[in-house]
Amino acid sequence: MSSSYRSRIQEFKVALSEEKLDLNALRELCFSGIPFEGGIRALCWKVLLNYLPLDQTMWDSFLKKQREGYSQFLKEMIIQPGIAKANLGLSREDVTMEDHPLNPSPESKWNNYFRDNEVLLQIDKDVRRLYPDMAFFQWPTDYPCQLILDPQNDYETLRCRVEQTTLKAQTVDRNRSGVTNQCGHDAQAVVSSPGKALNLYPSNEYEVLPNGCEAHWEVVERILFIYAKLNPGIAYVQGMNEVVGPLYYTFATDPNDKWREHAEADTFFCFTNLMSENRDMFIKSLDDSQCGITYKMESVYSMLKEKDMELYIKLQEQNIKPQYFTFRWLTLLLSQEFLLPDVIRIWDTLFSDQDRFNFLILVCCAMLVMPVLCGFRLIRDQLLAGDFTINMRLLQDYPISDVHTILAKAKQLQDGS
Repeated sequence: MSSSYRSRIQEFKVALSEEKLDLNALRELCFSGIPFEGGIRALCWKVLLNYLPLDQTMWDSFLKKQREGYSQFLKEMIIQPGIAKANLGLSREDVTMEDHPLNPSPESKWNNYFRDNEVLLQIDKDVRRLYPDMAFFQWPTDYPCQLILDPQNDYETLRCRVEQTTLKAQTVDRNRSGVTNQCGHDAQAVVSSPGKALNLYPSNEYEVLPNGCEAHWEVVERILFIYAKLNPGIAYVQGMNEVVGPLYYTFATDPNDKWREHAEADTFFCFTNLMSENRDMFIKSLDDSQCGITYKMESVYSMLKEKDMELYIKLQEQNIKPQYFTFRWLTLLLSQEFLLPDVIRIWDTLFSDQDRFNFLILVCCAMLVMPVLCGFRLIRDQLLAGDFTINMRLLQDYPISDVHTILAKAKQLQDGS
């Protein structure tokens, strides 16, 4: 570890030692990247995503309340209708003629249960292939959810619920990204993610862990299921798994055991906060509004036109529309364009910017206009020389690049240079 890096860690420690954190100073410090050591990154993300209050004297009581609230969500939402939970203070509700498995009423708990299963199957399909190029999400967590797995209670794990569900595939509509989703948001860009072209991803299925254990991907599945239950207007859209993945990874690898033990609850609330800023891009009815995805995609091209007319004209002449590639860049916060360590580094900067989603547009533009660097032909020169097929391949499977250079270029664009 270099002396300059040690000095930077010390800067963060000083900033985080204040009883009341200076958010502007912390943002400025985080913009250039956050150290992993000592759990600094995980802690900073919780502050930058408006989860932890700036007053550290409030943290203990706040976290206790949030984590108890999340446990309550688990009690209320990962349970079959009519199952007795006497040891948790929940009384059995006997099945009646008004509420039985064949009752088609929208108010029927069984009807809701079956609808939830459709969403759960979609989530399960996606989280099982979350970052398959790394083993982490297949590993068992050190902190399995005892509320769910404790043999003394009657809760049904989501794993068992998926195994026992026999819903037909045709009951689920095609979603906007080409994989099943109840929201019916049309597919716009089905593309490969980095690593697939390099054959980095193993094709084997995840091992089934013994009873009492659960893999990290199962924790992510639970987070997304709870989110979908609490947000029925958006529920689950494919791609949310790619947004929650880096958050959970960062919190679940925190070197501080005290924080890592509660990675699931903390990830849920940070993801919820992030989605509260980003959710409009997942809602089809808002696509053409100023907060929708169409406007954001067009903003990338507007910025490109302003900063690099030559490249803008080239893409226009080839009829390469922004939705062909920026849809995924924007909705998934670039989580599929780079390898996970680079995604995390990009997110350090995104989260620290007060207008993070506007800065994301700048990063997308910077990814296009990067010139020759240190003798390497970066994407701009390749796009200017390429035909439609080559350029679409470049944009839909972005070449491995130095993210620090891209972020520096985005900062230049932000400063007007």
